[in-house]
Amino acid sequence: MAQFTNQAQLLYNNTVVNSNVAVGEITDPVSGTKTALIDTYARDDDVTYIISVVNNGTTPLPNLSVSDDLGQYTVSPGVTATPLTYTPDSVRVYIDGVLQPAPTVTPGPPLVFSGITLPAGSNLMIVYEAAVNGTAPLATDGAITNTATVNGTGAATPPPLAETVTAEAAPNLMITKSIDPVPVADNGTLTYTFVIQNYGNTAAIADDDVILTDTFDPLLRNVSATLNGAALAPAREYTYNPATGVFSTISGVITVPPATFTQDPATGNVLTTPGVTTVTATGTL
Repeated sequence: MAQFTNQAQLLYNNTVVNSNVAVGEITDPVSGTKTALIDTYARDDDVTYIISVVNNGTTPLPNLSVSDDLGQYTVSPGVTATPLTYTPDSVRVYIDGVLQPAPTVTPGPPLVFSGITLPAGSNLMIVYEAAVNGTAPLATDGAITNTATVNGTGAATPPPLAETVTAEAAPNLMITKSIDPVPVADNGTLTYTFVIQNYGNTAAIADDDVILTDTFDPLLRNVSATLNGAALAPAREYTYNPATGVFSTISGVITVPPATFTQDPATGNVLTTPGVTTVTATGTL
């Protein structure tokens, strides 16, 4: 939409009088917007998009279709990746707030919604979900920009509608536990090993207050602990209650480096190599 202004002059007896400035507006026959309901994403997240199209004209728009490139981008010469996958049956179509029958869907890429008629002076809203897949950029500078285009009969269509979501900058921790040896003799020495993996693109730092807790059953005596092979100090870096078996690290002791990400130039798949921190607790049965 564009505004225009106009001003008149009145001349008499060598006098000039200016009128007020009149303001007019030219309305685009069809206008649109696209919005994501989240700002950031992680792998396997579902992103909800809303596309809104307004028919500002005086005639209906039959055979309207809306396509979405699902964020396609170039990985290497001749290789493209599509970081979003349409979630089947997720689309909902509303005209002036009233739910409509489901449109024809081509999952793509590109994703296409077709078979829509938009009456004059009406608003179309298309709501749908797409899943973040294995080709989505996950590093701290990662982003997905997907672009929708509107096509129809009878009027000019709006320019492409783009929306960008960025990779979530946060740690993403998982933990596994193992016991050694198995089996162990009564009164023998037992070691619990905790492997903490960070699949996120930022490190887990002391301010993240990572705390590892476990209740040893059977109880252990003479417990010692290590972090990445270095001895931890009792009371200052970890606690253990021999009466209850509760083991706990002190807040801020555990940090975990970020993951690294490598993209296959032939497929676009992003390989995640997690950052790793290892904690052990050793004691006597």
